[in-house]
Amino acid sequence: MKKRIMVVGPTQAGKSTLANLLNDTDRPLRKTQDVIYGKNTIDTPGSYIENASMYKYLIATAQTASHVLILLDSSRPVDVYPPGFAKTFTCPVIGVITKKDLGLENVNLCIQKLSGIGVSKPYFLVSLNDNTGAAALKTYLRLQ
Repeated sequence: MKKRIMVVGPTQAGKSTLANLLNDTDRPLRKTQDVIYGKNTIDTPGSYIENASMYKYLIATAQTASHVLILLDSSRPVDVYPPGFAKTFTCPVIGVITKKDLGLENVNLCIQKLSGIGVSKPYFLVSLNDNTGAAALKTYLRLQ
């Protein structure tokens, strides 16, 4: 079975948009309570990280992932991840700061938050409006 990249983040952080980009698809974007398996990704619902009782599902789903992408929305950097959360995964965890075009002033705060939850550098800043930074992420993940 091919390993996929799991995408985790709060509601409206850009998970499905990023998953579409990594899968080279244009799946319609809609709120869902289901895990969606794409060609290269596992797109998880925002409610899984926003509700501590759902963490076990994220951890179990990550067992089939090659990487976990933890997203933070720079336009609204909310605290949804507990300290050290990234250390619960056995595969590499990568920090992705989305919507850099909407919240550039919050990038340093997002970097602090990623560090606090246990995500090591490099961090990727992306704008999914114009795909700025997406090529670097895809190259890092060896998807190009």
